Amino acid sequence: MSATAVRRTALAASAAALALLATACGGSGETDQAAKGDGDGASAAAAAPAAKALTAAELEKAALAQSDVKSGKVTAKVPASDDIAAEKVTADDAACLPLARAQAGVAQGEPAATAKRSWLGTPKKPAADSKPEDALLAALDVNKTLITLASYDGGAAEAALKGLKTAARKCAGGFTATIGGERTKFLKAATDAAPQGGDEGLALTLTMAADEGVRAPVKITVLREGATVATFSTINMAAMAAGKDYRVPADVIAAQAAKLG
Repeated sequence: MSATAVRRTALAASAAALALLATACGGSGETDQAAKGDGDGASAAAAAPAAKALTAAELEKAALAQSDVKSGKVTAKVPASDDIAAEKVTADDAACLPLARAQAGVAQGEPAATAKRSWLGTPKKPAADSKPEDALLAALDVNKTLITLASYDGGAAEAALKGLKTAARKCAGGFTATIGGERTKFLKAATDAAPQGGDEGLALTLTMAADEGVRAPVKITVLREGATVATFSTINMAAMAAGKDYRVPADVIAAQAAKLG
């Protein structure tokens, strides 16, 4: 999602956009831990035989379903705006391309098969006496997560995680990417505490340069289970518009990880 979209949606959303959102909603040891996990994961991968890549049908079966979560709405067919083609994602510095792909929900490398899902949390109801602008921001104070599953042949799944970890280190000071035709500047890439589940994982916060000097955080979580890599790109429009931090939906990530395990 571009900086322009952040401001347009969060700060100048129309009543129609708000109604659409309401309808959709109806239905800790950071750097050291990441470095340690990178080495341990590489050693384990070298010792174990390569897992078999899941087929497209198997990925669809393993993808998150509505019955797997207790809240929010799971969408099996993501809209075109969330299904960006790999060639539509570029980075000025090629070393940072894995981060741009992860943010856009595009699989790393050349997967054997992919599957996508999206999850939208349920917003809290604003107080009855809330001002219109406060009610709008309350409706937008909800997480949306784009989930991309990708299976790989050989050791390409391990290589995908290694590439992301390398990109996080090389591009910690920021990078510029073009996603779906929109140019976006990311001010930094920070490694967060590694997620639970899977054979190895990575969590990042990318700070996007939005309009009016806002520093909008975007959350990326990646898990590898065998030859499958699950990428979770999470946004919260209200938090991003205000430049505030927010938490990823850990229960949703855990539910998807459990299905892959």
